[in-house]
Amino acid sequence: MKLSECIADRIRRTGPVSFHEFMEWCLYDPELGYYTSKNNPIGTQGDFYTSPVLTPVFGTLLGKQLEEMWKQMGRLPFTIVEYGAGTGHLCRDIMNYLESNREMYAEMRYCIIEKSLPMRERARKLVNDKVKWYNSISEIDQIHGCVLSNELVDNFAVHRVVMKQELMEVYVDYQNGFAECLLPAKQELKNYLAEMEICLARDYATEINLDALGWICEVASALKSGYVITIDYGCRNPDLYSPIRSQGTLVCYYQHSVNDSFYEHIGEQDITSHVNFSALSHWGQKNGLKESGYTEQGYFLSSLGFRNELMKTLSNEPNIVRAAQKAAGLSHTLLMDMGSKYKVLIQEKGVVCDKLSGLEIFRGA
Repeated sequence: MKLSECIADRIRRTGPVSFHEFMEWCLYDPELGYYTSKNNPIGTQGDFYTSPVLTPVFGTLLGKQLEEMWKQMGRLPFTIVEYGAGTGHLCRDIMNYLESNREMYAEMRYCIIEKSLPMRERARKLVNDKVKWYNSISEIDQIHGCVLSNELVDNFAVHRVVMKQELMEVYVDYQNGFAECLLPAKQELKNYLAEMEICLARDYATEINLDALGWICEVASALKSGYVITIDYGCRNPDLYSPIRSQGTLVCYYQHSVNDSFYEHIGEQDITSHVNFSALSHWGQKNGLKESGYTEQGYFLSSLGFRNELMKTLSNEPNIVRAAQKAAGLSHTLLMDMGSKYKVLIQEKGVVCDKLSGLEIFRGA
């Protein structure tokens, strides 16, 4: 049975469900969900690609930033926790860089939290035996180091809301096809907007990612000392709730094309929305995480020496023209295109140190 049929059957039996529940089924149904099935969504043959898949330079530079964090924390045993490792490219490239630092590498732990069994199987082919796998951060004891995620939070299921006479939430019904209906929003959604001091205009629609709040609180609780690096597609409150986003930010990716047809290709396309970095910073601070800095991915990579590292990577390319074309293409994609759309938030707990190199070109807005 197709996932769309399974969901339709559930709704017919139990009534309309929140869009959050619908999205959770689409992406993470144990057998048929987009991220949990055996289909491979990442790469040139999939629906989207991530920065680590494009070049090992991305992982190398993150390795440099992690190495600096280790030094600033006194060169003590260091734990790296990566959420949603996907293909394993980022882990492989970080490990390849850090392996040259024998002192750090010898007492370093690399832990991956990845719920998707197909993704685990794929990533295991790239990473070494030093990597350990977990289902939850609560399974990892005494984390002194860094919790890292790249393109994770934008794929948490979200609640869709719209302001009418009162705040309403989008639910999904099934009557000879999927259809949306509005029901009064739960109090926790109203509380979220109140705490973020957001007042929506009439007919303004947006998404609320309560799962992101639960995630950052869980991370803050598990981290004893160190840093949290969150790299994702999103922005802060002023951009997220601007008039141009009055219909929200939720989109689907299907075979490298963008659409807003949430009820087509169910289980076969990605559904994603902008991450609210103001919310991550706010709830992180409430749970003991101080904001170290916030910047664009392009600035972050440039501060860590992107161009020099890229030229080293391409130095073995025998065709000079081809090497130059690759360098130009990767620079445009990672520094300008994805570089401006993706943001980097670094938070810290229990550390006193100088500004991190990745935040030298600082974007605080």
